[in-house]
Amino acid sequence: MFKYVLKRIALMLMVFLIIISLCFVLVKLLPNKPAEQYGKDMALIEMRREALGYNKPLIEQYGIFLQRTLLGGDWGVSEVLYLGRNVWDVFMEKMPATIAVNLYTMIFAVPIGLVLGIYAALRKNKWQDHFISTAVMVFVSVPSYVYAFLVQYFLCFKLQWFPFQINSGTNYFTWSMFVSMVPAVLSLGFGTIAGLARYTRAELTEVLTSDYLLLARTKGLSRGETTVRHALRNAMVPIFPMILGEFIGIIGGSLIIEQIFGIPGVGPLYVSSITAATPDYNFFMLLSAFYTLVTLASGIVVDLSYGFIDPRIRMGSKK
Repeated sequence: MFKYVLKRIALMLMVFLIIISLCFVLVKLLPNKPAEQYGKDMALIEMRREALGYNKPLIEQYGIFLQRTLLGGDWGVSEVLYLGRNVWDVFMEKMPATIAVNLYTMIFAVPIGLVLGIYAALRKNKWQDHFISTAVMVFVSVPSYVYAFLVQYFLCFKLQWFPFQINSGTNYFTWSMFVSMVPAVLSLGFGTIAGLARYTRAELTEVLTSDYLLLARTKGLSRGETTVRHALRNAMVPIFPMILGEFIGIIGGSLIIEQIFGIPGVGPLYVSSITAATPDYNFFMLLSAFYTLVTLASGIVVDLSYGFIDPRIRMGSKK
């Protein structure tokens, strides 16, 4: 197990380095805004560019980049979006908003998805199962930004239950801020609920028809006891890693949702760093590294979680 973990970490770092290297090369192929156009900030921009080796060959710039960013934690200063400000400081200011909206979404979506999936499995081939399965297929097929427009139209415009944009300020874990985040949470949560319900229903249905559950029933256990003590426990082995994967999927989807609902998180920052008239390359490199590392790390966590949930599973074993 220990060797498997080390191997996966080594492969993760290798893939991470390859992706970041490709991003670095592609960014260097794009033109930079002349430092003279920054006016009074020209000296600061020129100093940081000199430190990053902008006037040196590409291979030397790459070495400086690795030394200053991945090893030293210095990702430079913003040259467009937050002129002259440290890129890492702005990134850390934006993180709480992204964490809050994704945390609220998981708290909302995971229990509902599990309950609907379990209920559909217990009512297999009945009208409740058909209704939930049909609704799940519809919700899975629709992108999250479509939900965002529907939520804004019906809940924010027609019923006026929620504001179109979240409240200003940084108190993301207060009740008023939560209420203003509800439209974004709903938009992100519908797809997660549908996917989790479908997966839970499929896994639990398979477990409920297993021979060992039939044996448990013949020994005198009730249907509820066999479901709770045996079926759910075994069905959760593949379901729990999916929950971890859904969290990463929500973070990726929030790139658009945060933009629609005015959430000042890292999603709009990433989009703006690319779509600005003059792209902010330092923000792009930092956020590309962040999303790449989180996605790769989640793969390891998902794989290792199988072994922790079920001790019978040993990752990397040859037997």
